[in-house]
Amino acid sequence: MMMNSMWLTIVFVLVIFVVKNTNGLPRFANYFQDHMVLQRAPQRAIVWGYADSSNASITLRMNNQIHTTVSLSESIWSVTLDPVSDEGPFDIHVSQSLTNGTNVTITLHDILFGDVWICSGQSNMQMSVIDVFNGTEEINNAGNFTKLRLFTVALIPSASPIEELLGMWLNWSVASPQSVGGPSFTYMSAVCWLYGRMIHQALNGRPMGLIATSWGGTNIELWMPPQALQDCKISNGNLNIDGAPTLNNSNLFNSMIYPFTRMTIYGVIWYQGESNAEHNRDKYSCAFSKMIEYWRMVWYARTNGSTDLQFPFGFVQLATFENNSMIVGGFPWIRWHQTFDVGYVPNNVVPKVFMAVALDLRDDPNRSVQEKNKISYSYYN
Repeated sequence: MMMNSMWLTIVFVLVIFVVKNTNGLPRFANYFQDHMVLQRAPQRAIVWGYADSSNASITLRMNNQIHTTVSLSESIWSVTLDPVSDEGPFDIHVSQSLTNGTNVTITLHDILFGDVWICSGQSNMQMSVIDVFNGTEEINNAGNFTKLRLFTVALIPSASPIEELLGMWLNWSVASPQSVGGPSFTYMSAVCWLYGRMIHQALNGRPMGLIATSWGGTNIELWMPPQALQDCKISNGNLNIDGAPTLNNSNLFNSMIYPFTRMTIYGVIWYQGESNAEHNRDKYSCAFSKMIEYWRMVWYARTNGSTDLQFPFGFVQLATFENNSMIVGGFPWIRWHQTFDVGYVPNNVVPKVFMAVALDLRDDPNRSVQEKNKISYSYYN
């Protein structure tokens, strides 16, 4: 009970900190910050925020681009940029004339254009660089990759979809030993970092925006939109996690995924399934495929087509846990369901999906479901 009270106090403080108040001035959405990465050409990046009122005139200037728009009824303004091929860095200036005649300008500094990846799932995605094999080396060398920009979402659920994040553990940061080597299971996600670092190098230094939004011990149902749950005939349920309040289906989609669906992304990587080995296991094939389908549909719709309707979606197939080849249920069945009961990906069930196999990466002698050999399966498709 003491742990729950402390957790709820932290949540309350975070919610107060990010309350949607413009203080009479325009502002960017709370996850639009200095040092972030926006999606490069051929896609069109989106910048959005809040005006001091509805029907306010907004002007955005960046390099040689000038865009004007008007805030909506909820005081939200949104600008879709022309495709940007130059990586930058750029400053983005947004101006509004207030009702008292004052012109106010707000600015984002040091913005790069590259590929934006969402990294989500449960503890094997949440596991930090500091916790894995060769983590010290990765942390010490992080300063060599300043075009990698990192962001980590705080663990706060919501009963309904929300536009902005309720909390952040790591604001947008340039890769460094400090931002990569954060506290255990807080930042930065090892799988997210290793994947981003490797594709950054493979693509000749292209900037990467890496958004870590994961929660250990969570079922896939928590990350599914309601429509996906309905399609799979999954009834409302809840999950109790030590030190946290009860979580209901869709709670983490609402608070840790949905806010990002107003911004253009390149793709998603995912590591989850352990918590469904004994929970709705036989529905996992439907749940996983429908989650991907609806994430893609929501992102495509809310970015007006700027995010690809079939953006790349990669996942790690569950590693082994028991050193026993006689086991039939549990993890082996989830591995099969992760391929949508086909046995390989991509396939006709869900296109543009890629998989990293981790069957040979047992973490002996620790015998932990959170294996530390993350570097071996951080592939790029």
